[in-house]
Amino acid sequence: MPVRGPIPLSVLDLAPSTSGSSTAEALRNTIDLARHAERFGYARYWLAEHHLTPGVVSAAPAVLIALVADATQTIRVGSGAVQTGYHTPVIVAEQFGTIAHIHPGRIDLGLGRSGVGRLIERANRSAAGSSPRGGTTARPSVVDGLLIPAPAKIAFDPGRLQRQLDVVGHRDDAAERYGQDVRDIQAFIRGDYRTPDGTHLRSPAAEDADTQLWILAASAGDSARTAGELGLPLAANYHIVPSTVLDTVAAYRAAFRPSATLREPRVMVSADVVVAGDDATARRLASGYGPWVANIRSGEGAAYPTPAEAAAYPWTDQERALVADRLDTQFVGSPATVVRGLRILRDATGADELLITTITHDHADRVRSYELLAQAWARPD
Repeated sequence: MPVRGPIPLSVLDLAPSTSGSSTAEALRNTIDLARHAERFGYARYWLAEHHLTPGVVSAAPAVLIALVADATQTIRVGSGAVQTGYHTPVIVAEQFGTIAHIHPGRIDLGLGRSGVGRLIERANRSAAGSSPRGGTTARPSVVDGLLIPAPAKIAFDPGRLQRQLDVVGHRDDAAERYGQDVRDIQAFIRGDYRTPDGTHLRSPAAEDADTQLWILAASAGDSARTAGELGLPLAANYHIVPSTVLDTVAAYRAAFRPSATLREPRVMVSADVVVAGDDATARRLASGYGPWVANIRSGEGAAYPTPAEAAAYPWTDQERALVADRLDTQFVGSPATVVRGLRILRDATGADELLITTITHDHADRVRSYELLAQAWARPD
């Protein structure tokens, strides 16, 4: 039975590599965790897409999703998210259609806009005190008990970032084409795709695939509006860009139009979580998160450290500021502590589902965290 409690819980996995382990171990741990998540009652198991990022092994979500779907029986498996800027619509539709034809009714296709450069520009502008959309300011606030932190100033080197995007094959027009890419993917699945000149093209691998489309959004911009306008479910981002989550959800709800998929808006909200038997143990297990995020946000990346390595990490003031929003919004503690925080997140955002990502150095601690959360969440409020 799904872990419903007040609302269902699902899993987002980055297949993290940890200090002293190998890529193969990280991938085997992903498959093992998926089996446990299914047994614990989680509704979905989603895989991220990150390229050229030491510390994150989930770079080929379609491949991992196929492996996880084969290794499980009932849990829905999907992407959180396929970055459309790295792929053409037909390739995405064919990859996920292929998997869905083998595992009908179990595959989710989560789509992200991959507007990396625009996201960094907006985050830096907001951190400097400018809020062009009028929704996010540089000051932290508490809304209905939920912390909305000040936006972080992302520290990527623009030149390095551009070289990474070039290597991966990022399309320059990806952000502007996002809405059309989503519509094209839908058309290939329906079997009615037409080129601009009216030519009808069909893909047997994609056509009639029993897959559920989701839109992932980190701001109140194009992604949230696209999800609303197309009547698709939205996954809003509290675990990476927590400063914008309320604006994102509000923009989606404002733009929502009923569709054959949904009659009413459906919102899933992501959260970083570490659960242990008591608060102190959970804080120790989560101690590597700050250095890990700092390395990723600097553009370098590194394996997730042990608690001892995290304790010896040579923090600078700049790095602490770089990760403050993520650390301040992570849910860490005993089952009772974390459930209390997640209920606030649920109520403040109006979420219909929560997407939980948990990273610890030891795989057994990560599995146990998900187990403790599932048990505690299933109890009545």
